[in-house]
Formats: sequence, C-alpha cells, structure tokens
Amino acid sequence: MRRLLTDAAHTLVPPKNDRHGPLPPLMLVLTVVTGLIDAVSYLALGRVFVANMTGNVVFLGFALAGAPGLSVPASIVSMGSFLVGALAGGRFGTRFAAHRGRLLTTTTALQAVLVAGAVGALVLAHGEVTSPARYTLIVLLGIAMGMQNAVARRLGVPDLTTTVLTLTLTGLAADSSPAGGPTPRPGRRVLSVLAMFLGALVGALLLGHAELLHVLVLVLLLLVVTSVAAHRLSVSDPAWTRPAA
Repeated sequence: MRRLLTDAAHTLVPPKNDRHGPLPPLMLVLTVVTGLIDAVSYLALGRVFVANMTGNVVFLGFALAGAPGLSVPASIVSMGSFLVGALAGGRFGTRFAAHRGRLLTTTTALQAVLVAGAVGALVLAHGEVTSPARYTLIVLLGIAMGMQNAVARRLGVPDLTTTVLTLTLTGLAADSSPAGGPTPRPGRRVLSVLAMFLGALVGALLLGHAELLHVLVLVLLLLVVTSVAAHRLSVSDPAWTRPAA
C-alpha cells in the first residue's frame, strides 16, 4: 500500500529529475477526457465508441449479426475517423519527434479545435442529435481520439495510453506481488483506471442531469487547459521534452 501511494504521489507531482516530468498528470487529464467522450458517444450517439476501438469492432460484429440497437454505418464511420486521426497523430509524432512538449501542445490544441467543431455542430442542430449532427460528432470526436491515441504512443509514458486499459489492468494483476511480479508503477496504473472511471461517471451523470453540450464544453475546457499547461511547462526545453528512451 505504501508503494502504491508513493507511486501515485510521484505520478501526480513528479520529482524534478523525473524523465517524464509533467507528462503523467497531463496524460491522466487526457484519460479523463476519454471517459467523458466515450460516455458521450455510447450514451448520446447511439451505442458506438469513438475512443475504444476494441468495443467498436465487437459492436460491428454484433450489428452485422443483426443485434438490435447497433449500427453498422456508425461503427464503420467511427473506426474510419479514428484511423484518420491516428494517421494525423503519427505525422505530428514524426514532425515533433525531438520535442515531446511541442507534440503534446500542438495535438491537444488541434483536439480542442475538433471538439469546438463538435460543439458548433450541436449548437447548429439546436442541441438535437439529428442524423447529420450524430455523424458529424462521430467523425470529429473519432479523429480527435485517434490523434490522442497515436500521440500517447509516441510520448512513451509507461501505463498511460489515455484510451486503452486492458493492458493496464492486466499488468496491474500479472505484475503484482501475489503473481510473483515486480509490481512496477502500481500507483500510476490505478490512477489511470480511476481517471477513465471518473470521466465516464461524470459524463454519464451530466448526460442524465444536463445536456450533451455541457459535456462537450467540459471536454473542450480540459483540452485547452492541457495544451496551455504543456506549452508553459516546456518553453525552456526541460529534459522531459526529449524523446522517451
């Protein structure tokens, strides 16, 4: 327990000599964003994911088999949009390979633009998730999440993929002391799971008691804060901005 708490504290407030610097807490914020956006896509856009592509592949199989309440076109559009975003994220990862601070600053700013576009589309639809608005939101949010996933891979912070928890949960159990493992970074893994859970919980609560627009505005705010923080923390080119080893 002491090791878990110590690791969690170092994740939230990294030591000055930490080679990842402020990246872990910033990526935890992006993990919260993922939970919020998947709450939006699944609960408000018709049982489709824009960040969890494993779920989308399964949903596509279910839909093709005729399972009710699932949409083949929505799943395909979401996966295609995610791939476009991942391609863009990969290009940015190559362009800013030498400076992780600029990479995170630029891509979260672009994500904010995409989410702002989703907010604008919803406003034009008067808050109603019509078919055109639904697919517009799926495309914009799917691109944003594909970009985030690709950039998280390039940033290379262990156990903080921001969109996928399967390997994180597997590592938490398989590398634990009861399994005979070395238990590396248990606090970071637990925080990653809690961040996703928090985003999904808050997203679902807001959708149940407020409006879809409010959730998207919250996502937009978190992305802007992350982008500004990444920029301000990397202006002097500290050691953590260098490529991950």
